[in-house]
Amino acid sequence: MQVTTLFTAAAGFEAARQLDGLSAGHRSGRLHGHSFRAKVHCAAPAGWATFPGAEVQQLRSALEQALGQLDYQLLNDQLQQPTDANLARWLQGRLLPAVPGITHIGLHSTAHSGVDLDAAGRTEVWRRYVFQSAHRLPHVPAGHKCGRMHGHGFEVILHALQDGAVAAVDGDTLDAAWAPLQQALDFACLNDIAGLANPTSEMMSSWLWQRLQAALPTLTRVTVFETASCGASFDGSHYRIWKDFTLDSAVQLRLAPDGSAQRRLHGHTYTLRLHLTAPLDQVMGWTVDFGDVKEIFKPIFNALDHQPLYEIADLADCDTASIATWILAKARAQLPQLERVDLFETRGCGAMVSLAPAASAAAADAAVQE
Repeated sequence: MQVTTLFTAAAGFEAARQLDGLSAGHRSGRLHGHSFRAKVHCAAPAGWATFPGAEVQQLRSALEQALGQLDYQLLNDQLQQPTDANLARWLQGRLLPAVPGITHIGLHSTAHSGVDLDAAGRTEVWRRYVFQSAHRLPHVPAGHKCGRMHGHGFEVILHALQDGAVAAVDGDTLDAAWAPLQQALDFACLNDIAGLANPTSEMMSSWLWQRLQAALPTLTRVTVFETASCGASFDGSHYRIWKDFTLDSAVQLRLAPDGSAQRRLHGHTYTLRLHLTAPLDQVMGWTVDFGDVKEIFKPIFNALDHQPLYEIADLADCDTASIATWILAKARAQLPQLERVDLFETRGCGAMVSLAPAASAAAADAAVQE
């Protein structure tokens, strides 16, 4: 099985800023501050880290060192116009000498907004929205819990390309495009809305795409969170779903040198995300049932959760990339739709193992990984 491995790290910083060139009275034109969060993905070559398995820790150290120049600072002293996109470019420039193979830089100014910058310099802006709705799935088998009327606190993320140095699309543009949809969806029964008679996550993502594309011609993806642990995205032609799990496991890195903390017996509360792609079932309105994913994956989950992973005979080592690769290989035998496994040992820090090329793996749903 040929896989692409990307290492990822995230860290926060506190800073103030003031943005120029905005409409009169725009709140971002005033001096204000954020608890920013930055993340980086890289396809680190063999031998870059001090030992195999140290990549995540080393990447996080490099990120934190770069962000140290911004922490508790006025960002206008560092950049003339410290927008999210310019901060991501600044960070990319600071990291490139120390971190090879960077595929993605993300900058979140809030939990609901940010930008993603890829290796080619393309910048994507994203915004997260929340609405409270009821729904039922009319075509599920008898007894399926989703056939009953129920509800969710849905979340949607809109992703759109920006245009060069001057943003043709920004957060305000996304807000304006989303406003009528928020009015239609919030505190509503989705089944009563035209086009949403079968409101699965997949059908909702494509329904939203169709209604947003005219107002947002650079729209790249619509992501729908049905719950905090599962959802779907649509890019105009392909669907992807994901399902999250939490693993509490003990590990010990055999390849770590003597004296390294990672060589000692320790553990993590991992966040595991399975990404699956498949054609849309035109009757059911989904690609794969989230419940089926959970049930099929259960034996592998049980082999990992509350277990000493260093005792798994065919696991190369207990570093995050090795565990994610093992999960991908084992799970694909039962879930052939599985194309990517993300495993985070702490928030935003871990590895993504994918059957896709590095650029595709880095771009997919970058804003939903934390």
